[in-house]
Amino acid sequence: MADLPLLYRLDKALRNHPHLNRQPIFVERQQDELVVRGTVRSFFHKQVIQEAIRKVDGDAEIKNLVEVQ
Repeated sequence: MADLPLLYRLDKALRNHPHLNRQPIFVERQQDELVVRGTVRSFFHKQVIQEAIRKVDGDAEIKNLVEVQ
């Protein structure tokens, strides 16, 4: 439950980001890192996701498992 505010803020940041076009991206907390999953159209979008997460929580270890199709 302690992560709920963080996960909510991450979800909101990703949903409202102008370059992501509301693509379904999922973030979960696993031990000491944030794991990101989903599918995007380009490597640019994958990087945008990572940077958006870093802006919300700059100290988190990010495991970006987003696939590019």
